[in-house]
Amino acid sequence: MKLLIVTQKVDKQDSVLGFFHRWLQEFAKHCESVIVVCLEKGEHDLPHNVRVLSLGKEHRESRIKYVRNFYKYIREEKHNYDAVFVHMNPIYIVLGGLFWRAWSKKIALWYTHKSVDLKLRLAEKLCNVIFTASKESFRLKSGKVIVTGHGIDISSFKCQVSSVKKEGEGKFDILSVGRISPIKKYEVLIEAVEVLVRDGIDVRLKIVGGPGTKEQSEYLDSLKKKVKDSGLVEIVQFVGEVSNKDIIEYLQDADLFVNLSQTGSLDKAVLEAMACGVPVLTSNKGLESTLVDLKDNLMFDNEDINMLSKKIKSIIDLDQSERSNFGIKLRSIVVENHNLSKLIKNLVLKMQ
Repeated sequence: MKLLIVTQKVDKQDSVLGFFHRWLQEFAKHCESVIVVCLEKGEHDLPHNVRVLSLGKEHRESRIKYVRNFYKYIREEKHNYDAVFVHMNPIYIVLGGLFWRAWSKKIALWYTHKSVDLKLRLAEKLCNVIFTASKESFRLKSGKVIVTGHGIDISSFKCQVSSVKKEGEGKFDILSVGRISPIKKYEVLIEAVEVLVRDGIDVRLKIVGGPGTKEQSEYLDSLKKKVKDSGLVEIVQFVGEVSNKDIIEYLQDADLFVNLSQTGSLDKAVLEAMACGVPVLTSNKGLESTLVDLKDNLMFDNEDINMLSKKIKSIIDLDQSERSNFGIKLRSIVVENHNLSKLIKNLVLKMQ
């Protein structure tokens, strides 16, 4: 199959979208050729059968130029692809769907977000198939939806070497990864850590991620002030943005991964932690069906500071065998249901 992929960014160093570079490498294994149309192009290292065409954001082109380039590419290349895979941006199906339909191109959308807007509703009418990671990740009722699981590179995201540290054996390292945004509820995590420190537990918190908007920058400033006012400057570290390929080191050094996101969709960052065999605590309801029989141990109310601190303490108190069993179970969930290689094979098969 010759495939056209439309995505936001191709840059293996990007802290948010860098993971998609591995997706492209995997698509290349199963397609005769891949043409990628992206809004922005950065550093990439892709197989010979992959071409990347940018709409021009890295050159600060105007939005009008983006649209012109989009129509130019899909028209000029129309004999070089059989199907279209649009990643997370239904607007591209709204723009190109009628043309692709007229040219007899099969149209697929990958979408994992609770938001349902007019663009998504229109894209649903135009596309042939919709892929999503979990039933909670797509909220528009449609007979075109196929739940596939997520795509985690399990060959890179591997189990950590060290075991959970007990009290008295050094600091217990807590990690949280994601965009610095109010929806992530980092203030609750910081307050839970403050409770643990006050109880004499030797913990350290690393928050990996950066803000993307002015509002998010102001939120980050408020978090830093909170840490300072609480006397936690030596305990809480704001790491900043880290590329997806480099986040593995942080995960393998962590004793616990905490996620307070309320997106309602299946959070890829949690799955990456699970693939590394790291215990996870999350308040994201989108993970209930993924954690199955472990959810009572690993889920909490994102507003309940005391519950979170108790859940963290329960992970700290695990002995080595219990910790090992947790890691094995969590990684096996990802290997069986969210394996990148299996996912891409399935997507290509469904688009043929």
